[in-house]
Amino acid sequence: MLDIYTIGEDVLREECKDITEFGDEIRMLSDAMLDTLDEADGVGLAGPQVGVSEKIFVVHIRGEKPLVFINPMITETSIETGVYEEGCLSIPGVYHDVVRPLAVTVQAQDVTGRHFTIKADGLLARVIQHENDHLHGKLYIDHLDEREKEKLLRVYERKNKARRKQKVRV
Repeated sequence: MLDIYTIGEDVLREECKDITEFGDEIRMLSDAMLDTLDEADGVGLAGPQVGVSEKIFVVHIRGEKPLVFINPMITETSIETGVYEEGCLSIPGVYHDVVRPLAVTVQAQDVTGRHFTIKADGLLARVIQHENDHLHGKLYIDHLDEREKEKLLRVYERKNKARRKQKVRV
């Protein structure tokens, strides 16, 4: 299990570096990220969320095969967009509707360095876009207007304050 970094940590706002070495280290990182993702009951997790400023994210949609994307690049997006409520393991407990393209084409590498291309729609397309944003220092709240973003951050802070108080009482 890896620690999941939350909003306010500098690594979440950094532009990630390409991964150039493929071997046991990247395989172990991707396995640990998938374990952490499953334990946290999420669908996607990016390198910066576990303190790694490198271009890697994992996706595991229940009932589907887990996927690892290294050095991903979204090469095409649909003109059609859709609204869907998003959350983030790095901003736990708060959710908001986000508009994104309904379909994407992404090129990436797997843990062996082999190149692949995926055309995705639905939830997978959304998760790919959300996680890819993390690799460029962007969070889902950055898609909101400033008023909504500030409101959401206030809710997050209130919930976090309540959680810290509960921990102290135990």
